[in-house]
Amino acid sequence: MADKTLDDLFYETLKDIYYAERKILKTLPKMARGAQNPKLKAAFEKHKDETEGHIERLQQVFEIIGKRPRAKTCPAIDGIVEEGEEIMDDFKGMPALDAGLLAAAQAVEHYEISRYGTLSAWAKQLGLPEAAALLEQTLQEESKTDEALSKLAETAVNTAAQKKAA
Repeated sequence: MADKTLDDLFYETLKDIYYAERKILKTLPKMARGAQNPKLKAAFEKHKDETEGHIERLQQVFEIIGKRPRAKTCPAIDGIVEEGEEIMDDFKGMPALDAGLLAAAQAVEHYEISRYGTLSAWAKQLGLPEAAALLEQTLQEESKTDEALSKLAETAVNTAAQKKAA
């Protein structure tokens, strides 16, 4: 068996995040429908549009490395999405629903930030500056989304979650 290199790890991780982004794209409309706070709903809808761009950038990175875009099942994102679905079921119509949805969304963001940061660093190490720039662009968007979600949690969602249902 041949030794695996950073090139191999980069490709495998790229397939992982490609799967994750496609899974997230399918999940965001459900989260938007479930959200009670209009600003949270809008944040999910905005992130859906951004996610489409993330997928396009990943396809460009696959092209740069001469590989066909392929997804590899990502148990981590599957678990995070499953948790979000449980929250939607367990807290439907409850004041804490939005706080739970927001927390699930931030878990997704933190996973993506980790992946894109790593992939960008590896792309630089592998001499793939164009791929690194694409990955860095997505990393910046993911970080901004995380910051916006934190602000929304702190200014509205978490306070509303404390209230008892009317």
